[in-house]
Amino acid sequence: MWQARYVAERVTTRFPHFEIDTVVIKTAGDVRQDVPLSEVAGTGVFVKEIESALAEDRIDFAVHSAKDLPATDSPGLVLAAFCERGDPRDALIAPNHGTLAALPEGAVVATGSVRRQAQLLAVRPDLRFVEIRGNVDTRLAKLDRGDADALVLAVAGLARLGRQAVITETLEPETCLPQVGQACVAVQCRSEDAEIIALLAESCDYLTTRREVVCERRFLSLLGGGCTAPVAAHAISSDRFLYLFALVATPDGKKIIRTRSGSTLDNVVGVAEGAYQALLEQGAEALLSN
Repeated sequence: MWQARYVAERVTTRFPHFEIDTVVIKTAGDVRQDVPLSEVAGTGVFVKEIESALAEDRIDFAVHSAKDLPATDSPGLVLAAFCERGDPRDALIAPNHGTLAALPEGAVVATGSVRRQAQLLAVRPDLRFVEIRGNVDTRLAKLDRGDADALVLAVAGLARLGRQAVITETLEPETCLPQVGQACVAVQCRSEDAEIIALLAESCDYLTTRREVVCERRFLSLLGGGCTAPVAAHAISSDRFLYLFALVATPDGKKIIRTRSGSTLDNVVGVAEGAYQALLEQGAEALLSN
């Protein structure tokens, strides 16, 4: 809802004559709280119902967390805008301990993300993990009642809700490389709707974020839709160059293959393909096929 209001404000600020009605659509990912996220990651469980509403002309555009989107666009739909990215890092919330290093031996960390689990296990192989679902307040409440010693959430989500004060340690990418598209709000519409595409591009699209997230998504698409291995990728830009940091890991974190690819700003696809090939050359295919 925060993201929907944010996009609506961006559009109406640029085009004051537009009136926007917000339509709330519950997705399978919202309803099925009993299914671990690791089992449905990358399958579009948070977007399918929304995309159906677009395809059926029940809505004119849709607001998504870019990290929830499948790596390739659905037929007939297009991502018309990538809003300016927030802080892409992950946050540790450990009220009684503070930092990852200070967690006691065998501490329980709440996160359903295999990406986070693998990278944290590489640093702290003694940690145990529990699945956690629900919105931010629900997850924080579970932590407060002692369901876990620590919780991992996205920094951007906490910041948008004004809850960043609960963060006890921000995990740097060297420790926990972000998920593809993390901290980016993406706006989707029908590919034939030129007027809406132009409106969203002018009011919401941020070129640097678009370049970086498109690079990450291209990398993810190269891995294939059926990839269930822990994967992470984060692109950053300088004035002239684009760099992609990527990794693939075993779920237990005992093996992590990392790479970095870079090129000029206009070579987004080349950067993504360079990272993918570099991982394959280091033996990533064995990890991806498991």
